[in-house]
Amino acid sequence: MREARSTPTRPDAQRNRERILAVALAELTRDAGTPVSVIAKKAGVGQGTFYRNFPHREALVLEVYRYEMQQVADTAAQLLDDRPADRALREWMDRLARYAMAKAGLGDALRAATSGHGSLAQVGHGPVTNAVTLLLEANEAAGTIRPGVTPDDFFLAIAGLWQLDPHSDWQPRAARLFDLVTDGLRAGAAGGAGVERTRRHPDQRYPG
Repeated sequence: MREARSTPTRPDAQRNRERILAVALAELTRDAGTPVSVIAKKAGVGQGTFYRNFPHREALVLEVYRYEMQQVADTAAQLLDDRPADRALREWMDRLARYAMAKAGLGDALRAATSGHGSLAQVGHGPVTNAVTLLLEANEAAGTIRPGVTPDDFFLAIAGLWQLDPHSDWQPRAARLFDLVTDGLRAGAAGGAGVERTRRHPDQRYPG
């Protein structure tokens, strides 16, 4: 009698996938060139299980990046739940900066994975664009930014963030950039002089 082949239950399969993603995030952040065989071994799964979930390296890198960007995006609604709109926007910008600097290795892996496959900016960009839209609409409704600011305007305004060296003392420079951006967003706001000025001192450190 042939022995029935055991297959992972759905919860087991989901745990395997989540474990692979968690290990991949840590390893690719540390070293963009980490082989998938090392990731599979550290995740405690075989090559067959790995490739059932992620048929090639690019698929793994893109999924890790999308997951991380979704986490960043989700904080926008959380911040708006218990903070004024302008403070929520500024704190979200700080979190975006911490993510960008902490995940520089993942960015390198993503650039390698998407080489020749379209715009890097499009990968995982949807959730973040939605988060920025939510924050900008909340601020416009509150009269804390000028009307008509679009997500594209916002991303262009903070583009200098991507030029900062994550291995340098980047925090004061990011804080100054965001002060300039938020001052620009306030110009012409319906709230006028009554708008709260949420500022980070140039010497104040970003929390880790």
